[in-house]
Amino acid sequence: MSVNTTNNKTRHLAARLENVLKTRPLVYLNGPRQTGKSTLAQMAGADANYVSFDSPAVLAGAKADPAGFVHSLPSGCLNIIDEIQMAPEIFPHLKISIDRNRPASKYLLTGSANIMALPALSEALVGRMAIMTLLPFSTAEYRGFPTGVIDALFDAALTTGKVENGSLLNDMACATFPEMALHDEIDRTQWLDDYITTLLQRDVRALADVRRNEQLFFLLSLISMRAGGLLNDASICAELGMNAITYQRYKALLINIFLIFELRPWMPPHRLNKRFTKSPKLYFYDTNVLTYFMRRNLSDLFRDDRTAFGRVFENYVVTEIIKHASGRADIGVSFFRQADGTETDIVLERSNGDMVGIEIKASESVRVDDTKNLSRLKNIAGDRFKRGFVIYTGAESVPLGANIQALPIAWLNT
Repeated sequence: MSVNTTNNKTRHLAARLENVLKTRPLVYLNGPRQTGKSTLAQMAGADANYVSFDSPAVLAGAKADPAGFVHSLPSGCLNIIDEIQMAPEIFPHLKISIDRNRPASKYLLTGSANIMALPALSEALVGRMAIMTLLPFSTAEYRGFPTGVIDALFDAALTTGKVENGSLLNDMACATFPEMALHDEIDRTQWLDDYITTLLQRDVRALADVRRNEQLFFLLSLISMRAGGLLNDASICAELGMNAITYQRYKALLINIFLIFELRPWMPPHRLNKRFTKSPKLYFYDTNVLTYFMRRNLSDLFRDDRTAFGRVFENYVVTEIIKHASGRADIGVSFFRQADGTETDIVLERSNGDMVGIEIKASESVRVDDTKNLSRLKNIAGDRFKRGFVIYTGAESVPLGANIQALPIAWLNT
């Protein structure tokens, strides 16, 4: 299986997908629209049979006779079914095919909806399906660098020195959907207008009955002003004039079509008490989508509003870490916050319990005082805490204490 995709950019998930396809009868490759799922899926093998429910004729046939559609798929090769969420009728018949023909049955499904939005799929294929998520380009993917960041954060030697720095704003702008990243001539505002319209007019309607799509847009705009913070649900409901049940349903929809995601809090085992925040934080999967809903230009934010830029920079770093960890079942990503406001922006945890804490600082300089929250996490986690980092916009990698280091953001992209 080749791992190169559009314009020879290597997708870090490709090798993991190849390995999973060798051992599982069915893989569900989900993620936002326009991230390259179809391209990556079609490179899974030269002999694969590819069908797409974006074709009205194919979709109509599958819905009219789901059993016949599954039976008509060729045996002895990988069958790729694109935009699977549009025909949930076939899910039980995929289950029957897999159970009758194991291990010969091989299916690679792609979809622009989270598995949680497709209960019929998850219920029908529980125990038979591996789930992988393809996100927009990371900066490292756009720049053509191999992945290895997560393991390096745990294991690489901590050295002092300058890290070769690119253009921060360019790196943030190119960590996005492949089409926008690879074509400078694209009018990004128009592209995002069309993208959001497709999601809210088509994908949302395929998952739920939403009569007032403009409320989803307004909700996203409000969330964009609070990205990275603990959301006050009651305040948002009041501002939108929306009841709590509708708000929770709409928020779940936006999560399930991969516009936003929740980052869950980390808490020490057996210490689930009121001193630790239990509420999640919300981020946008794509930082360019975040600034679109803020109605702000990235360079203008950097120049004129460093407070707002700090929130955007945090969103960028968190999503970069999420992208590097995508497809790795051995890595958990969370944040840590106590009731007194002490917070560590990112906690990485290996399946063996080893932890790394990360503070995010949108500044070109760092001080030892910037490590106080990491030190608090270190004291609570004990021996499980292996390292702490302050990721910032400067150029020097420098120690700030025992097993605590300042790292330039450019380090993540090399």
